[in-house]
Amino acid sequence: MTTPSGDFELTVDELRVVVLYVLESAEEVLPVFEETDPGDPRPRAALDAAREFVNGARRTKLQRITSSAAHQAAREATTEAARLAARAAADAASAAYLHPLAKATQVGHILRAAACAARVGELNAGDDVAVGLRLIEKSRQRATPVLLDVLHRYPPAPTGKSRTAQLMTVLDTSLRMMPRHAAG
Repeated sequence: MTTPSGDFELTVDELRVVVLYVLESAEEVLPVFEETDPGDPRPRAALDAAREFVNGARRTKLQRITSSAAHQAAREATTEAARLAARAAADAASAAYLHPLAKATQVGHILRAAACAARVGELNAGDDVAVGLRLIEKSRQRATPVLLDVLHRYPPAPTGKSRTAQLMTVLDTSLRMMPRHAAG
């Protein structure tokens, strides 16, 4: 099964690989949000919805609704680290609806959660950029050949001024330099 028409084909199995990659990054930083906002279940619900899809469930409104709710939790978060953690969770749920459109903005749905997680690591280490780069390298090493194949269908990530955008560009560039058969 493929996604609706676009600039290229994107199968549901490929989407599951992308969602798993995003989910793994988001799960690493969810505790940061939950420590700051322990009574807010929205980011965890987004991760649960993403996990359901990865485990074989159909894409449904559940991923869209929980993604939107986690984005709202991010806007309401009281710290930058908690905001980034909630955003990563929202990205995990919304990645199930990655569009097969050759637009650089779509790359954020694949890589932004890893960049958010790396930025959370930096913040937790007193803004140590070396920590962020180590976490980006860890994310690079988790990339599978399928993930790289999907990523190469899109133009490079858009450049941005925020530290999270810079980390996403570093990850995107490093992934595009990898031989696809050597990933994972």
